[in-house]
Amino acid sequence: MAQTSHHRDRGPHPAGDGEPAGAANANGDGSQPELQQQLDAEREKANTYLASWQRAAADFQNFKRRTEQEREEYALLANRALIINLLPAIDDLDRAIEQAEQQNAGAGWLEGFEAIQRKLHGALEASGVSEIRAHGESFDPNIHEAVSQGPGEHDKVIAEVRRGYKLGSRVLRPAMVVVGNGQPAQQSDEQHNQ
Repeated sequence: MAQTSHHRDRGPHPAGDGEPAGAANANGDGSQPELQQQLDAEREKANTYLASWQRAAADFQNFKRRTEQEREEYALLANRALIINLLPAIDDLDRAIEQAEQQNAGAGWLEGFEAIQRKLHGALEASGVSEIRAHGESFDPNIHEAVSQGPGEHDKVIAEVRRGYKLGSRVLRPAMVVVGNGQPAQQSDEQHNQ
């Protein structure tokens, strides 16, 4: 009996020593295609997860960029109503100084108002507001509002009735302008006299 128990303790038995024939294949070559299929399936899952993660990361970056752009736009437009409400007062000051310069050239009080005018225009510029060029420019309905036509080069601004302003690239208020009708000034005068 000692021999029988000693025989059992020897470890794994070679195939054919009392073990079924399929047992050797289960631990050896027979399971390799199955393991390869599982490995391929797990690699496919990993690639799918990686692609999903990369899309999510890109979406998040786009979200951050959009949010930052919106924040910048809100910052620019937050003062828009205030600026639009101030423009008529600035226009009035500009006209008053223009009239005073014609009538009271060299008056000391006028210099004080001109300093205020410069500060107001400087504050507008610091806020990103710029004047729309009008006189002598080609008429552009996106930035100019034609209030009348007069003798002068066709589709050219011949006079500015009210200044226009932009905040960044957005028009706050179009410039009110007189546009040339293509007739020379002499022809227009002759037609009025007839």
